[in-house]
Amino acid sequence: MNGLNKLLQQFDGDTQLLKIHQKLKSSVSEIWVNSHRDYSIYQSIVPDIKCFQDDASGFFGPLMGMKSAWSHVRADYVLFIPCDVTYIPTQVVAKLHSALRKNKQAQAAYVSINGDALYPFCLLKRESLEVLEQQIDKQQLSLKNCFKLLHAQVAIFQKQNLFFHSINSLDELQQYKQIKAFKEIFSTN
Repeated sequence: MNGLNKLLQQFDGDTQLLKIHQKLKSSVSEIWVNSHRDYSIYQSIVPDIKCFQDDASGFFGPLMGMKSAWSHVRADYVLFIPCDVTYIPTQVVAKLHSALRKNKQAQAAYVSINGDALYPFCLLKRESLEVLEQQIDKQQLSLKNCFKLLHAQVAIFQKQNLFFHSINSLDELQQYKQIKAFKEIFSTN
């Protein structure tokens, strides 16, 4: 988004950081931010937030952030949520855990909303680390392909009238806000 920090943007009235924190704080033990900037701003919004950077510089995409998380988190599971998500389903953590239990080999479960796979919105087991490292070493950075190796399961959600599940550009943000404004106009009439 032209260098804008999506986690500090307001898609729905609150900053994304605050929206994500409020929605998930009762379902997880800690919330971490994977970012190379703006730590003091994050902590001014959510004082107990923890931050970490990728273990390697350069652009490796979400796989590097997922791999790097295990250097900081001591838990057996980590929930990853994209900073640009517009909708966080109710009971997402419980449903991802339930999806993982469907297959003993599964080391990952990801969210699908209205038929769209959101691979970065996922729950990983600690055992996934070895596969993440192998894929990064081979420069195979596709989440979809990596998740096949992890026997990933899917947690399916439906959300009526959801036009954007994430915002990836200023154009999408503008369209999202226009659609939201139209919905508000028509819902009050």
